[in-house]
Amino acid sequence: MISGVHVILYTTNADADRAFLRDVLGFKSVDAGDGWLIFALPPAEAAFHPAEKNGPHELFLMCDNLKDEMASLVKKGVACSGVHEERWGSITRIKLPGGGEIGLYQPKHPTALSRASK
Repeated sequence: MISGVHVILYTTNADADRAFLRDVLGFKSVDAGDGWLIFALPPAEAAFHPAEKNGPHELFLMCDNLKDEMASLVKKGVACSGVHEERWGSITRIKLPGGGEIGLYQPKHPTALSRASK
């Protein structure tokens, strides 16, 4: 039985990005050895989008109120991109200390999370 999902993010500055998840986003973690932090993530869902070729993959964190979450992140010194509206959600991008980006969005569609909890 599948019991979870392990997400891997590649970065040129793993220590800085780990500190960001721990200190700024407040994600709990365990030390897998030698400071290698493995983070607990909020409940997740997966979607497959059509593309011309396989990969790359993206990570989007979800929230109930994008404007409030962005304001909270700005108070912590986090830069967010402008909000981009799609039929399926309101989206911003968060710049990670290591130079990469992750998405943050407020879905406008039903989520699998609400169905999974029932």
